[in-house]
Amino acid sequence: MGDHHDPAGRAGIHDEHPFATPREERDPVRRFRGRLAAPVTIVTSGSGSGRTGLTISSLVVAEGEPGVAVMLVGPTTDLWFALEETGRAVVHVAREGNRALSDRFAGLAPSPGGLFAGLDVAQGEWGPEIAGLSNRLYCTRVGAVETGYLLVVSLAIDRIEVDDLTDPLAYFRGSYRRLARP
Repeated sequence: MGDHHDPAGRAGIHDEHPFATPREERDPVRRFRGRLAAPVTIVTSGSGSGRTGLTISSLVVAEGEPGVAVMLVGPTTDLWFALEETGRAVVHVAREGNRALSDRFAGLAPSPGGLFAGLDVAQGEWGPEIAGLSNRLYCTRVGAVETGYLLVVSLAIDRIEVDDLTDPLAYFRGSYRRLARP
């Protein structure tokens, strides 16, 4: 049997993940959400042994005074527990070269020694700051509403760092994508 190549260029032997939920059993809301191109961010919170992070693609940013970031987070995630405790978070925008890092924080790749092992990380006032991810929001939690299986978490934007970004990492239909330039 020959190797199969998926649209993202990864080699494999299956047309899709062998343990994936069969198409007829998949949640239609989740399937629709998968058809919306989404940013890939890594949100960090906490300090010391309580520092944690999670890859989040369900995130929007709204202008205002103050600006607000709204994201979906599972109520049993370490990130939510850290946000409840500290009330603060750092939102990092991932670049094209951060696929492995995004997989690590999504829990899809091993991270012996912990999520931050081997990374250049500074502990800031709002939480861990990952070096090399220079587009950041520094936020304070202002609210959370349970909806469906997730929490809709509102974060007031306290500070922003914006750098030149030409290669953001995007997520579409279950895989990372590169944005095409016109």
